[in-house]
Amino acid sequence: MGPLSPPDLDRLNVEARRLLATVGVVLDHDEVRQALLRAGAAEGTDGRVRLPAGMVRDALAAAPKAVVLASVAGERTALTAAGPTVFWSGNALHLTDRNGRREMTSALLADLVRVLDTLEHVHAPVAPSIADFPPHSRDFVGFRILAENSRKHLRPCVYTPAGPLTIYEMAQVLLGGRSFDEYPIFSLGYTALSPLRWSSTALELFRVTAGKRIPMMVNAEPLAGATAPVTLAGSVVQGHAEALSGFVILQTLEPGRPCIYNLGFAHPFDMRSLISLTGAVECGLHAAAGAQLAQHLDLPSASWMSTESSVPDAQAGLEKTMTGLQHALAGVNIIWGIGQLDSQQALSMEMAVIDNDIAGQLRRAQQGIPLTAETLALDLITEMAPTGRFMMADHTLAHYREQVHYPAVVFRGQRGRWEAEGAKDMVERAHDVVADILRRDREPMLTDDQQRELLALQDRRLTELAAGG
Repeated sequence: MGPLSPPDLDRLNVEARRLLATVGVVLDHDEVRQALLRAGAAEGTDGRVRLPAGMVRDALAAAPKAVVLASVAGERTALTAAGPTVFWSGNALHLTDRNGRREMTSALLADLVRVLDTLEHVHAPVAPSIADFPPHSRDFVGFRILAENSRKHLRPCVYTPAGPLTIYEMAQVLLGGRSFDEYPIFSLGYTALSPLRWSSTALELFRVTAGKRIPMMVNAEPLAGATAPVTLAGSVVQGHAEALSGFVILQTLEPGRPCIYNLGFAHPFDMRSLISLTGAVECGLHAAAGAQLAQHLDLPSASWMSTESSVPDAQAGLEKTMTGLQHALAGVNIIWGIGQLDSQQALSMEMAVIDNDIAGQLRRAQQGIPLTAETLALDLITEMAPTGRFMMADHTLAHYREQVHYPAVVFRGQRGRWEAEGAKDMVERAHDVVADILRRDREPMLTDDQQRELLALQDRRLTELAAGG
């Protein structure tokens, strides 16, 4: 399900490729620009690099159609245009709780990741920026904190092109001899600058990590009305061109590199509040269109669901469910934003617990209503029609758990029971869940040797950075 028809998808593909061939992209990195020119791109007198249709076609042919992501625990999930959908947390500068909004620190991040690690429908914790470490170290320090508190897939955010090289070394410690190519326990991503530009930081990241088979998410983030046309069709075609250009760059530098298509970071610009909206229905339309375009190219996709609400409340639940449902029903593979608040500026442990329930129900909605002889249950209807005692049937016992989703903090019961349990709203129940998780003894995720090795790698890199390395 999505907003675009098959003819729409064909036209958007044609027009995006025409933009790349005629308008081109700006590449703020001489070595990468030269690599593309040697591969068949053309540079105009304006300095823009034009990408002919053949280069786009070849890049898409080289990109794997299945991208495998592994957890530290050893589980492997293959993402394809046909599914599945998984949920990640998000990036932010702050943590919101009952004490208000505070800068994210390494201690707060550790607690957040502990909570995320317990949530059934969260498949990867993301390491946001932490204020108590220098900006140029926050990617590999954040990765170390992820590794200490979760055995899921780990998603650091990148703050310098060199940071992921330290992260790659850290990953070898966690893998314990397993091949990263077979068990990619972390992935990366970077975003194009709209309109149609790739920064030196992004391109250096693509260059220095080439050859290591690190899955890369190619993000387009057009801001409709500010850095892209205000019309959704215009921002979608521009964002599609930006994402396609990222595939060309990455596949030129490393043919066969696993890449994930992401138009789901697109936003409309609110001319009244002068902010980029993250929880508007148009965000869901952008994400759904991106999923359809990725499926049209047989690629896995990603998106981000968030809210403008500053706290976990009815608005947050409304916006995240409304947009998330569009993402899920369109078949987005990776949906970021578990715990996200405040136009993506903050994360909340309580919101993460609530979002886990939302994610579980979205995944249930994706399952639809399969029709088989067993699910139609015609023989059972014939048998039970005289009495109506379906509750007593073996068929009911066999299937009721799979047919009805049971969220963790959604209350289902009579008012009397709700009052007897303290008359708590959903946020209060989520707070109780968080408090219970954080009261438990911290489960060690690493061996003592692994802990020492990660800290040694971190300290070595911090020393190099302090010396200007």
